[in-house]
Amino acid sequence: MPSQPLELRHRQVGPWPMNTYALVCPTTGQSVLFDPGADPDALQALLSGSRPVAILLTHTHPDHVGALDEMRQRLAVPVMAHANAIEKRFAIDRTLADGDTVAVGDQTLRVCYAPGHIDDQICFALERDHRVVVGDTIFAGGPGKTWSTDGFRTTLETLRAVVLPWPDETVCYPGHGPHFRLGDIRPAVEAFVAKDHGDFFGDAEWGM
Repeated sequence: MPSQPLELRHRQVGPWPMNTYALVCPTTGQSVLFDPGADPDALQALLSGSRPVAILLTHTHPDHVGALDEMRQRLAVPVMAHANAIEKRFAIDRTLADGDTVAVGDQTLRVCYAPGHIDDQICFALERDHRVVVGDTIFAGGPGKTWSTDGFRTTLETLRAVVLPWPDETVCYPGHGPHFRLGDIRPAVEAFVAKDHGDFFGDAEWGM
């Protein structure tokens, strides 16, 4: 009998606000928590009825990790993130690189390294599924903010090499704002990466 898909739960937390997600395996009850940005009680409620096995970080910007220490203490589970997070003085129990996998019950997440917005950013693609937790890699209206020309050019390469190869039916779950289907914005993303943006960096929109 085929496995049931992972249940995706969502809460907006913090003043920005930021999207925290949880994935729960309906077969085993195991769960993982993504980006504990704020409001530990809400994050605890998000995991209700499940057995947490890890905290996963898409990246280490403050709005995504504000409640990390508290949730690490409450859940007593390993924290997993890209190795570059260690250079920023984060205590990481397991470092994740492009192509690595993380088990959630009888399901698997595949790690995609997606730098640009920050050098420790990763996406988590649900295997045999159409959903990807993308952090601040991409939003419905544009890519994640960059702080240098090099960062923006890295973002363009991430869009070309990592994001655009995903199929149209991919549903992206970003760190802020609504989730969206990649195929619905593909023409805008393709036009964006084809343009010469010069020395630009900062907040960007697909139509610029």
